[in-house]
Amino acid sequence: MTIHPGIPDSGGAPAPGTTATDREIAAVEEHSAHNYHPLPVVISSAEGAWVTDVDGRRYVDMLAGYSALNFGHGNPRLIAAAKAQLDRVTLTSRAFHHDRFAEFCQALAELCGKEMVLPMNTGAEAVETAVKTARKWGYQVKGVPDGRAKIVVAEGNFHGRTTTIVSFSTDPEARADFGPYTPGFTVVPYGDLAAMEAAVDEDTVAVLIEPIQGEAGVLVPPPGYLAGVRRLTRERGVLLVADEIQSGLGRTGRTFACEHEDVVPDVYVLGKALGGGVVPVSAVVASREVLGVFRPGEHGSTFGGNPMACAVGIEVVAMLRTGEFQQRATELGDHLHRELAAIASGGAIREVRGRGLWAGIDVDPAIGSGRALTERLLRRGVLAKDTHGSTIRLAPPLTISKEDLDWSLARLREALA
Repeated sequence: MTIHPGIPDSGGAPAPGTTATDREIAAVEEHSAHNYHPLPVVISSAEGAWVTDVDGRRYVDMLAGYSALNFGHGNPRLIAAAKAQLDRVTLTSRAFHHDRFAEFCQALAELCGKEMVLPMNTGAEAVETAVKTARKWGYQVKGVPDGRAKIVVAEGNFHGRTTTIVSFSTDPEARADFGPYTPGFTVVPYGDLAAMEAAVDEDTVAVLIEPIQGEAGVLVPPPGYLAGVRRLTRERGVLLVADEIQSGLGRTGRTFACEHEDVVPDVYVLGKALGGGVVPVSAVVASREVLGVFRPGEHGSTFGGNPMACAVGIEVVAMLRTGEFQQRATELGDHLHRELAAIASGGAIREVRGRGLWAGIDVDPAIGSGRALTERLLRRGVLAKDTHGSTIRLAPPLTISKEDLDWSLARLREALA
């Protein structure tokens, strides 16, 4: 049985500046660029769904690295795979072949039902790769005139923070002061199939979309929307590119969130959980017709597809093949959403959205901001993250026990009281 933490609320906490946490955060503020506003906790170790801070306090991790830790902290299978590879070879660059690359590419292609894989490191790199892929395919295969390729995206999207990606973001915090912006993108409302249809024209090479918008607050599109986008893209000769970086690899109860509407995109964009929270691993997966447009020297990454990444990625794919984690996400996700609906009936929550072991919760602003609620949860031993004002997101590891999930939800009830 899990021993749950006894964490003092602010009234019983040590005086500011006296703890190891205070000292660590002060050092960070001194030397780190302020591009994040993390909660005031400094984690020093972790196992499964639990983390421990530098003062010895324990917390349930209900964020799981934005789904990068779907298999939990320090998953024994993934750590063993990484350690074994660490003793052999960690990096060759793609200037040479290595003996884990073919196995990784084959395993991931088979998981996706595709033929080719282009590995990268971070999610943003994978999205950038997908953008380049779609444009090149548009010019070479579809026959769009040079310089006119267009990609349709959705409002509220979050695909990363590179200069090109923020060019089609609608989040002022991600976009402001980073222009001039990259052209070639059309933004339409998320979930609006008519607007999507009107935006797709003869110069459109791709629709890039999240099956569920995570950063926007775990927004699930209306039933039939993804299937409608799939029909539209097929009819118009346009690639459907699914960003499954957060929604994929078991999070929603299926290997890919697109499966909930029996949709198979032309291109999968993967990341986060593909590296198991051990190393950054991302990839674009598609048919030979699509990824076959690349020639040597046209795209790459020194670390993309490195032996360490491949070793961990191979094990991740093997774990997903069993269906165990998808089933856990379904069963625990159903329980999570039943409990959240019961909590919402008390009036402190305005709306709950999500699928599988993933939820976005809109809190009544009278209760406080999302940030304030996550700070209350922190004091009670639960880590979560806010977004867009009064919304918080819950995405625990798929390995969390029902007991620990219920304990965390009980702390949410307290924090909302």
